[in-house]
Amino acid sequence: MKKFLLLAVLLAFCMLAAVAQPFSASLKLKTPGNAAQTYELVLQGNSWRASQLLPINVTQTMIEVSPTIKTLTLTLQANETVWFHFSECLQTPINHASALFCMPGFWYRQNLRSPKESPSFHTSDSWNFREDRLSTPSVTVFDEESHQAYTVMRTDQHKCDALTTHADGEVILSGVTSVGFLGFQNVDGRSALCFGFPYEETPKTYNRKLTLSAPVEAYQKLGKGEQITLHWTVREEEETSFATCVQHAWEHGYNAYRPQPVETGFDDARMKSVLSNFFRESFVTGERTNYYSGVELETATCQPTDVAEIGFVGRVLLNAFNALEYAEQTGDNVMASQAQSVFQSYLERGFNESGFFDEVRHYKRGWHEERLSIRRQSEGIYAVLLYLDYEKRQGRFHHDWEQRVRHMLDMMLTMQLADGHLPRKFNAALEPVDATGGSTPSATEPLVMAWRYFGDKRYLAAAKKTMAYVEQEIISKSDYFSSTLDANCEDKEAALAATTAAYTLALVTKGKERVHYATLCKQAAYFALSWYYVWDVPFAQGQMLGDLDFKSRGWGNVSVENNHIDVFVFGLADILRWLSAEYKEPRFGEFAKVISSSMRQLLPFEGHQCGIARKGYYPEVVQHTHWDYGRNGKGFYNDIFAPGWTVASLWQLLTPTRAATFLKK
Repeated sequence: MKKFLLLAVLLAFCMLAAVAQPFSASLKLKTPGNAAQTYELVLQGNSWRASQLLPINVTQTMIEVSPTIKTLTLTLQANETVWFHFSECLQTPINHASALFCMPGFWYRQNLRSPKESPSFHTSDSWNFREDRLSTPSVTVFDEESHQAYTVMRTDQHKCDALTTHADGEVILSGVTSVGFLGFQNVDGRSALCFGFPYEETPKTYNRKLTLSAPVEAYQKLGKGEQITLHWTVREEEETSFATCVQHAWEHGYNAYRPQPVETGFDDARMKSVLSNFFRESFVTGERTNYYSGVELETATCQPTDVAEIGFVGRVLLNAFNALEYAEQTGDNVMASQAQSVFQSYLERGFNESGFFDEVRHYKRGWHEERLSIRRQSEGIYAVLLYLDYEKRQGRFHHDWEQRVRHMLDMMLTMQLADGHLPRKFNAALEPVDATGGSTPSATEPLVMAWRYFGDKRYLAAAKKTMAYVEQEIISKSDYFSSTLDANCEDKEAALAATTAAYTLALVTKGKERVHYATLCKQAAYFALSWYYVWDVPFAQGQMLGDLDFKSRGWGNVSVENNHIDVFVFGLADILRWLSAEYKEPRFGEFAKVISSSMRQLLPFEGHQCGIARKGYYPEVVQHTHWDYGRNGKGFYNDIFAPGWTVASLWQLLTPTRAATFLKK
């Protein structure tokens, strides 16, 4: 009789398992010191059940909010002490090989711009990631043919994290975490969206740049009688394009988490006062050029180094302009003199034989970067045009600088191809070294500024040509790539550069042309925004950022290759405020406030050093997830950083309407 009943139970279980269900799940239980046991689950009513009695009850309720939106509430209650790991998948009808995925701030399309050494379809077509890698904890799959899209988003408040002694394999957490996982799998040729708790990373974990490591699976203790409740939202929508998937991922995330400004008490004047110390203490003289030392510094000392860099992570000339303007506003004659000496030294000795900027110099090592980049050159020209315009308004004129700038601009025009794109990198003979066009939008703003300053229509025409390329190859294809110079992948800075380029042209055009550029600006802005966190990543006690009560909302992840957050914003807040007014979209303006307030949190000054040795040297590599750029890991910084660009970015944020003021004269 007992055998008959057992066979009947097993038969019923198999019959239930055979019924096609959109959701499948498994539970893993681990006894310390032993390998975990996996139990496949079948949903019976509101209960997930295994083929045998388990020491934990798993119930799931689903509420249909609308025909396209469902909420899932999962409760796990232990009948005896267990260490558990739960995972669930939503099966979709989408063909996996052609599916496009959005995991905001980390995965776009199939991440095929990224190398095989970082997460991409090059390495695997199935991935799961910790939620704290994602600017919105969600995953979307999209089918370009049917326009079907499915999304799973975690909607809990993340309040805590726990340390582990190991970074791979089956790991038991030292305490309680809020961090689960999201991802996707190829299941018999169809895409399944995966989610669960606590976190796992498969088939590899990504813990350092271009370093894929062994997978990890975390287990959390649940004592006898204890329970945990988890929430997700599931959407099935029709989308017109991958661009609308990214837009809606940001909008849904924003609506779910409703990020609010972070109160720091650091107003604009206080911020600039503290940041200006960077100009004072980083100034270096006595080399071929004077410069602000902002590259390859140690966080523990912030001692100046031998590296002078025009743009990218150094931003020497933009810092010089900011220092000059601030010094003359506050009556600091020494700072003003130093800033002028930076410009003078670069005018005299800061160019290569072709007449372009000498981009990067390592003075003690006797090395300089021979390959030139359209991005650094553009950033240098941008800074000099700000300087020239400011100086002219003070009654001071620099005809030699004007000639230098025009020569560089004219050479850029000779390199511009018929489709409008400019090579990412080139040599002194103006021959492409890297002909890809991902950095093209970095040239648009300085070209428009040059038209306004010099009155030469060729520069505006060239700017419009760059935008034609950006529209055709970047925005229309939703393919924002390789704007940053130390990576080859999908990245935030490419989206921000495209957004800025379209905004700049919208400011100086009228009628249908203006509407067209504004539309492009809005579309690119959603991709830029998708990199910025709408929620607060949790930290464990002992991780410095958590102990500082750091809030990640408003900070942007960097790129697929470089998985940390930073303060790269420059003029984005201005653009968001403009878009908010232009399109009557309050979320743009609201999030600009979140960005502006949140990026003030780690301002280092006496009694509030935030792990940085010197006042005003704003941190760069903020490691918010399981990641180390070389040192220290989650909750800390890398030991080497580049405050040259962080100070420049924040200064731009604190100087609103700079671009509009320059261009609307």
